[in-house]
Amino acid sequence: MRWLLASLCLSVVGLSQASVPSPGEEHRVVDKILVVKSERKLMLLSRGQPLKSYRVSLGKRPTGPKRREGDQRTPEGLYWIDWRKASDKYNLSMHISYPNIRDQAQARAEGVPPGGMIMLHGTPLDENYPEWYFQSLDWTEGCIAMRNDDIREVWNLVKDGTLIEIRP
Repeated sequence: MRWLLASLCLSVVGLSQASVPSPGEEHRVVDKILVVKSERKLMLLSRGQPLKSYRVSLGKRPTGPKRREGDQRTPEGLYWIDWRKASDKYNLSMHISYPNIRDQAQARAEGVPPGGMIMLHGTPLDENYPEWYFQSLDWTEGCIAMRNDDIREVWNLVKDGTLIEIRP
């Protein structure tokens, strides 16, 4: 009986500390990531409305969609954030579901491997090159890179299964 009373008390305390939106204020959940390559911008969207935007770096050859493994281009199209991991080299990493069916068909038609392991990630932790050094460059092999503070924020706001659209 005591455990039931203790459980009830803990539940009441937990509910009293839960954040409840004020009337007219809705809880805004990130339901889409939009990357505009030409602007080097990543936006978090909720129901089509921008919540936050960040500067990003792209692949070393940023113009045009990724066509094959090793082309150093960032993909263009619709994908999903499908898993994530902490990375020794790039801080936090969120996997983008490239290649999609269209990318696979294109690569097959050209007789080339489509590539993979496209990530949204932070910048290298390197004593020789400070983080600001990477912000003005397109330096990845095709991934989308952000400042480490920014990727930590995105990591906390974006759930696996979130749509990511990458536009030219």
